[in-house]
Amino acid sequence: MVSQEQRRRQLAREKFLRQQQRRTQARRKARLRNSAIASVLGLVVIGSVALYTTGVLKDDDKKTNASAETTPSATPTSKAPDPCEKPAAGSVKKLSWKKEPAMTIDTSAKYTMKLATTCGDIGVALKTSAAPHTVNSFDFLAGKGYFDHTKCHRLVTQGIYVLQCGDPQGTGTGGPGYTLPDENLKDSSLKSHTYPAGTVAMANTGQKHTGGSQFFLVYKDSPLPPQYTPFGTIDAAGLKVLDKIAAAGENTGGGDGAPNATVVIDKATVTKS
Repeated sequence: MVSQEQRRRQLAREKFLRQQQRRTQARRKARLRNSAIASVLGLVVIGSVALYTTGVLKDDDKKTNASAETTPSATPTSKAPDPCEKPAAGSVKKLSWKKEPAMTIDTSAKYTMKLATTCGDIGVALKTSAAPHTVNSFDFLAGKGYFDHTKCHRLVTQGIYVLQCGDPQGTGTGGPGYTLPDENLKDSSLKSHTYPAGTVAMANTGQKHTGGSQFFLVYKDSPLPPQYTPFGTIDAAGLKVLDKIAAAGENTGGGDGAPNATVVIDKATVTKS
């Protein structure tokens, strides 16, 4: 016959086991929930912080970031119609320099950049005094015809929202032969680690002071760390052009690839206002 003490101990053991089972189930649910959250955050981080190596925030000339390889691929979607015109006649110039060009711009003056693309004109007000080395370099390169007939090689439509251009090779690996110092990383527009729509910023290799000629155009607020020199602001007409390019999508169906639209810079010019 079971004594009262034995019965009490048995009930206590059963209660303990039930508590352990509930705790185990709770931990399992928490792990599943955290795993799902981590997956979502991972996609955003891979699509944003790693932009450079795939080509958006990074030049890709040193491919230190393997975001394009590690991001899960999505099922390709049907390709949207190309909303852009055929490129103007001409070919990319193969130019390279050993060092940054000498400062020739008036850092107290206002400068604008016009990108005449196959998809429409994109006007940019340059931040001359805040990013003088970068603006001076773009003035120099545009004057040499460096950007003319070059393709914008990368479009990101998930996590961050940017079009990357400025590589004569059209692969994300090209540059002018020299690098630029980082500038204007404390710009008042960069709040809460976000590059707002309309920003033009330099791509880099993920290391400090490694910008070259590649840059990205932000068409929608994008979460990014302040590591990419913001040197210009896109005009309203230019943002409409970018929206048209983004609407056509990119060629992987996964949110990061070459734009379906034929985005070629027919002519880039920098003008002192």
